[in-house]
Amino acid sequence: MVNYRIFENNQELLEKFRKYAKAYGVIFILLGLVGIFFPGIMSLTTTLFFGWLLLFSGILAGVHTWQANKGDWLGWFKTLVLVVSGALILLNPFPGLVAIGILFGAYFLVDAAADFTLAFRIRPDASWWIALLNGVLSLGIGIFFLMALHNPVQMIWLVGVLVGISLFFDGVMLLSMSSSAGKLTNSGK
Repeated sequence: MVNYRIFENNQELLEKFRKYAKAYGVIFILLGLVGIFFPGIMSLTTTLFFGWLLLFSGILAGVHTWQANKGDWLGWFKTLVLVVSGALILLNPFPGLVAIGILFGAYFLVDAAADFTLAFRIRPDASWWIALLNGVLSLGIGIFFLMALHNPVQMIWLVGVLVGISLFFDGVMLLSMSSSAGKLTNSGK
């Protein structure tokens, strides 16, 4: 997340930040609600998106290796790993979903650290506690993912519901920051 206070001396940039934070906040809230109420759809969508991303990255890595150095065996190995991993996830999403659950556990722990940093960076602001709350929630979600490793079936609803909760609160945080940025915009006019 961006600390919008760096834009205080540039009202045009602050207004753009406010507008986009508001729009993205609403989108994140809607996506979060989909994940909360339809966790299977969110889990499958997330897994398939990740599979396509790996497959596309593998194809690009192969094109780059072909153009840059056809004899680069590490480039071809990377291409193979990305293409095979993406194809396996697309053909059989459940094991990919479990792997994504493990990755998300690590991601949410890092996201929590980033949110804590942001919260204390904007602390004098009235909305700093929302970033702190978002960090606490991300920490809890990361711990949930790590605890679910013993029962991979839980990953089906965990990925959908907990990613949905995280997106929902990211959206709330963005709307809050948009509101605070709006107050700075109005005070600068």
